[in-house]
Amino acid sequence: MTQEKLGKILSSVAKKMHADFEQSKAFKHHGGAGTSREALTHSFLTGYLPSHVEAIHDAEILAVTGDVSPQCDIVLIDRDTPPLTTLNGYRMIPNECVYGVVEVKTKLDGDQLRDSCEKISKARALQKSAYRPIRGLIPRTTTAYGRTYDYFPTSGFVVAFDSIKLETLAGHLMDWCHGRDPIEWPDSVWVLGKGYLQWADPKSGALYRSPSPGASLMQVDAIPDQDILLPLALHLNIHFSDAWMHPLDLLPYAAATSLGTPSKQWKF
Repeated sequence: MTQEKLGKILSSVAKKMHADFEQSKAFKHHGGAGTSREALTHSFLTGYLPSHVEAIHDAEILAVTGDVSPQCDIVLIDRDTPPLTTLNGYRMIPNECVYGVVEVKTKLDGDQLRDSCEKISKARALQKSAYRPIRGLIPRTTTAYGRTYDYFPTSGFVVAFDSIKLETLAGHLMDWCHGRDPIEWPDSVWVLGKGYLQWADPKSGALYRSPSPGASLMQVDAIPDQDILLPLALHLNIHFSDAWMHPLDLLPYAAATSLGTPSKQWKF
């Protein structure tokens, strides 16, 4: 009963997202279609992400090595991330604080899917090392993409308002992932009104939270009256409810910058 009620609520949310997006395209002076689709997706994510995870846009991800991610439509970060901004309000996010990236598309096709996969792969490859160590008997780890990490690895999703046929998209995704390590694969692809692509156990068909070696790709068609927002909301909760990070150490980011010139010292 509760699931049915939530499904109806999210179905109405999906219809409103579509209607708002269609309306926004008629008012170009208020921003392009890209800005509108990102704002609508950001609004949905904000309402259904766990409370310790924040969705932001107008940001870039910076690694302690100096590497910078390609521009991401939406970045999912720890809510305690320090507010490092430029004069124009553009945020710089230390990669250690990043939980995921979301690529948002108006109408997803093969070229846009490949571009999204490349961006997700590059963002996930950025180094995470600037943490303050915590003494403890049991070190915390996360297992994903066939590996075990001593941090929460960056997740990557694609969300689209429309697309070519899901089956065709799946073919493009399989082609891009072929020969690549699962650490490069996107976690899932979601298309309003159509369905989603998610990795699964090749024998049982059970859906995986993240891809792993040997996984198969599953196409799940949306239920017409429900759309994809109920499974997407549940997936976000499952995926990020246990997202975590060690305390951030900003000193390595300032290693190449002088913090002042020592001039005097007093001793007892």
